[in-house]
Amino acid sequence: MRPMVSWRRSPTADHGCRAPGASLGPSPGVDHPRRSVEQVKQRILVLGGDGYLGWPTAMYFSRRGHEVAIADNLSKRGWEAELDVEPLIPIASLDDRIAAWQEVCGPRIGSFVGDLTDLDFVRGTLEDFRPDTIVHYGEQPSAPYSMIDAQHAAFTQVNNVVGTLNLLFAMRDVAPDTHLVKLGTMGEYGTPDIDIEEGYLTVHHNGRSHRFLYPKTPGSMYHLSKVHDSHNIHFACRVWGLRATDLNQGVVYGIETDETALDPRLATSFHYDEVFGTALNRFCVQAVAVEPISVYGRGGQTRGYLNIRDTLACVGLATETAAAPAEMRVFNQFTETFSVLELAQRVRDAAAHLGIETTIAHAPNPRVEAEEHYYNPRHSGLLELGLEPHPLSEELIDTMIERISAFRDRIRPELLVMGVRWAPERPAPERPAAEPVAAAPAGASRQDRA
Repeated sequence: MRPMVSWRRSPTADHGCRAPGASLGPSPGVDHPRRSVEQVKQRILVLGGDGYLGWPTAMYFSRRGHEVAIADNLSKRGWEAELDVEPLIPIASLDDRIAAWQEVCGPRIGSFVGDLTDLDFVRGTLEDFRPDTIVHYGEQPSAPYSMIDAQHAAFTQVNNVVGTLNLLFAMRDVAPDTHLVKLGTMGEYGTPDIDIEEGYLTVHHNGRSHRFLYPKTPGSMYHLSKVHDSHNIHFACRVWGLRATDLNQGVVYGIETDETALDPRLATSFHYDEVFGTALNRFCVQAVAVEPISVYGRGGQTRGYLNIRDTLACVGLATETAAAPAEMRVFNQFTETFSVLELAQRVRDAAAHLGIETTIAHAPNPRVEAEEHYYNPRHSGLLELGLEPHPLSEELIDTMIERISAFRDRIRPELLVMGVRWAPERPAPERPAAEPVAAAPAGASRQDRA
């Protein structure tokens, strides 16, 4: 039996909290230049809608007049309990969040509680809600969690890959015209020693050429699950004619969006622990706690980053401009690149201006990654659609630090300690005892001595 679902259509009238001049996305498949004239309401299903990105995304679309429903099995809360971690800011239950949103803003966000690895649940949800667009965040989202041990790696792969496969089959059979907007990750690419193109690479070989998905060299079992997703989605588009946009997102930072700021009950799950927290978020919490800002290794690892507000804008643009049938469109979703050390220095300097003195500490890197590397990823697609990025400024870091300071008493320093290692710690192999070596004749070269 499928889990019970709860949703109803929202009133069609405008709502008091709707952003002035906000656009509504056109129906999937409509050919249009960038963000066009008269927009059309959509039914948008947000998978993983109880999460750090999913909940703000649901409110973002609801505020703009779309009919929105969430599907989630609430497992993230279970993973937090398993590891004894918790968000910095207390968050309400999903039911209480939905009730608070309706009270504050007017429209109701529907909810479907169930697991994407249950095909019957997925099919039933699509049959009941009939979405125009599906925004897919519904996966285990942590690289460190996937590297704890074999069981966590297997769980991550099965949960993420099977859930997405079930979704693709259900779309094929129930909602073949629905547009899938899938959250991927820049971590799929790794750090190759060539430019990273936006999703695809044209290869010229023996006088012929072909356009392939860009080769992937992921750095964790979580990122590897995302690679499998991308290939499976590409297959479903090529073979079944589905339409999808794969958003290879960089590292997200931020604590607030326009919608979460409307009421404390609408806060999203801001993590600072080693497993679910991201670098800049964790650094800001360490500064508030007057703990050394922990940089792994020398800190030369460079990645793409973006503000959580830009995540919502990117997903909004992808939703408004649907991929064509049989197309898997790929956008590299980030706005700036920084090394880990650059981020730490920015946080240290911003904290100092607020009267908080903190230091940077270099810790052994638990990950298997290059300390310094070439990194030049393309990311023009979303800018061409109209993305207006929020750059990382000292003022923004100041705002994050001040917001975090209001919850200083909830910071648990033990959650900032490094724990999950990518490779097992092994003692150095013992060298066999060296046999006596005859002295080399005077004037012998180094090579002669070898």
